[in-house]
Amino acid sequence: MTDDLTLHGSLIGQQGSRADLNTPVLVLDIGALDRNIAMMAGLTAARGIGLRPHGKTHKSVDIAKRQLAAGAAGVCCAKIGEAEVLVDGGITGILITSPVAAPRAVERLASLAKRAEGLMAVVDHPAVAARIDAALGTRLDVIIDIDPGIARTGVASPDAAVALAEAVAALPNLRYCGVQFYCGSQQHIESYAERHAAIEERTAYLQSVIAALANAGFAPEIVTGSGTGTHHIDLDLGVFTELQAGSYVFMDKQYLDCDLVGDGTVPFETSLGVDARVVSANHGGLVTIDAGYKALSTDGGVAVVRRGAPETAFFAFMGDEHAALIAPGIGEALAPGDPVTLTVPHCDPTVNLYDHYHVVEGEALVAIWPVSARGRAR
Repeated sequence: MTDDLTLHGSLIGQQGSRADLNTPVLVLDIGALDRNIAMMAGLTAARGIGLRPHGKTHKSVDIAKRQLAAGAAGVCCAKIGEAEVLVDGGITGILITSPVAAPRAVERLASLAKRAEGLMAVVDHPAVAARIDAALGTRLDVIIDIDPGIARTGVASPDAAVALAEAVAALPNLRYCGVQFYCGSQQHIESYAERHAAIEERTAYLQSVIAALANAGFAPEIVTGSGTGTHHIDLDLGVFTELQAGSYVFMDKQYLDCDLVGDGTVPFETSLGVDARVVSANHGGLVTIDAGYKALSTDGGVAVVRRGAPETAFFAFMGDEHAALIAPGIGEALAPGDPVTLTVPHCDPTVNLYDHYHVVEGEALVAIWPVSARGRAR
């Protein structure tokens, strides 16, 4: 079996070694990554707001450690499997942002709570809260998940939030400590004005839930949520006590298409890419590259060329292993073996296709980091 370390371990530290990587390969610019981490840490710290970035984006112990070192309170995980891997890697302050409800999953949560420093989990139903409480052998802080209007998870009204807080308060092993409100469907509204208006309206609803909880004696200590698309707006609105933004560490086409701060500038760098190569160039207006459905997510549109080919070239999937770059004269300009770097459509599911990050500084491979929680979807 040839894995990334076998193929590329000898290239680490060599000048120009990026050019020798077997493709397609997930490439991470360490300088841009660290600047993005520092930028978000600085933005939140300047407002006195906590940062608990979402680990579902990177699924990486190495990146989580860099976020904690920059001042993050912890990280979020979408699934308990991700949390188990990060805890085993020494990451503290983890919030599991999706309800843990299945009996076996609850058993795993109870086991994890015994060894995970600062672990928190969301709940959105009294029966599930009782199930978790019964399984625990220690105390666990819980956050009430509030439905932002997409009917995926979360309590559906202020009254339901109060009822759940009362149920949690009656359980001996759970401690209610706040609310979660993640407006996922608003994150990728491209217009800043439209996104701002949508978030203002949803924040007013969140405030009504917080008010109901406070009136019942359950004022939340933690109000957690937000994302890369709305971080700037949420910082201005000042309701969250911590932000869960995740994709800012990488930046993908979906977020690059958004006006994140209202003036058309992009506050974060594109640190993540997929390096591919031309494998066929027999047509004047088209070349075939070695990155298809198995190399790039398909839920966020298509990749775009960052370097190695005209940035205006149209990307078209051509199956599991291949894609086409289409542009006038591209078949004469590029030859088989030529490298192309792509900006990914949607970073989270693209990362989950790979075993490792190939970390580069300039044109040198400087490290190979595992995608630690790859495939941990349960």
